[in-house]
Amino acid sequence: MIKVGVIFGGDSVEHEVSIISALQAMENIDEEKYEVIPIYISKDRHFYTGIALKDMDTFKYFDSMKKYVKEITMCRKGDEVVLQKVKGFFGRNVNTIDVAFPIVHGKGVEDGSLAGYLETLGLPVVGPSVLGASLGQDKVVLKEVLRANNINTPNYVWFYDYEYNMNKDEIIENIEKLNYPVIVKPANLGSTIGIGVAHNKEELTKAIEEAIEYEKKIIVEQMIPNLQELNCAVCGNYEYNETSFIAEMKMKHELLTFEDKYLGGSKGKGMKSKMPSSMSTSEFEIPAKISEEMTNKIYEISKKVFRVLNLKGVCRIDYLVNKETNEIYVNEPNTIPGSLAFYLYKPKGKDYKTLTDELIKSAIKDYKNEMRKTSSFTSNILSEYNGSKGLKK
Repeated sequence: MIKVGVIFGGDSVEHEVSIISALQAMENIDEEKYEVIPIYISKDRHFYTGIALKDMDTFKYFDSMKKYVKEITMCRKGDEVVLQKVKGFFGRNVNTIDVAFPIVHGKGVEDGSLAGYLETLGLPVVGPSVLGASLGQDKVVLKEVLRANNINTPNYVWFYDYEYNMNKDEIIENIEKLNYPVIVKPANLGSTIGIGVAHNKEELTKAIEEAIEYEKKIIVEQMIPNLQELNCAVCGNYEYNETSFIAEMKMKHELLTFEDKYLGGSKGKGMKSKMPSSMSTSEFEIPAKISEEMTNKIYEISKKVFRVLNLKGVCRIDYLVNKETNEIYVNEPNTIPGSLAFYLYKPKGKDYKTLTDELIKSAIKDYKNEMRKTSSFTSNILSEYNGSKGLKK
């Protein structure tokens, strides 16, 4: 049986959101095909494994529950990637994993840091590569890449915290050229954390100062008028991928807040309902009531974004639409979306268990294809190296 290491948590402001996503996913991985090995990264960056990590109560009282889990490190031994116990004079192998399934959100984990570590260990990895994850996490670099590929995104101004402290008036002047209202965002966070809407200079200053508490790099975007917010997911790899249904988010405020997404409790009627069995309680309508022309356009853009950003696994792409002009803007991709965006595929007849199965199979296939590529040469260049004198001539 294939052992799947589901990795979650991390030193991120989205730590708790990651736990919820991972617990949901572990409940929806086919146990007849896969053995699920939970691997939790605590906020102080220690790795743990153990069956207790499949229970939400473990995380509510983690300090007192540590005795039921094992602190481990991950390393390669021969042909295996092992989970090795940290404590004790000799490192004891606790378990092994065949596939890594990171379900992490935010800076320090979703940004390619974890993907790079796992790829270095030589594991098949579900989800984006280092490059794809990095591009998806940094909102500034993301927008530069999208624009270079003629993909529409809202106008913006960006800066570092030290630049704001040195040239506050100049930066605010540049931002005001976008015209109010504007949205202020930390460049590398998600889940609407640290984001604020500003309608005037006073609100702008306050929003920037709050964003700087979370992140050194800040982006301020034009706020799209007559806003309609749509979501579309893409699942697969560079060779084959499939779009989901398109959902329309029901806005309670000018932007969806963290509380709207994760702490709300409102229920809709009929097809207008909260995401079933998902972490989010934001109301949405699926499929979105948009024209066939716009639907096809969003499908086309979604696949283009997926390809341009070198993504794989499942990605949810968030769109902003001006309902008066029908102009479509890519807001941002979520390269490891909450609940793995299963709720966008479920109406198509693809349940959560089928989605996780496809993601694991795709990761294994991608890994095997990559192993067929030439990655090193057999020439022994070091035999010609003569220490500090350089290469022999």
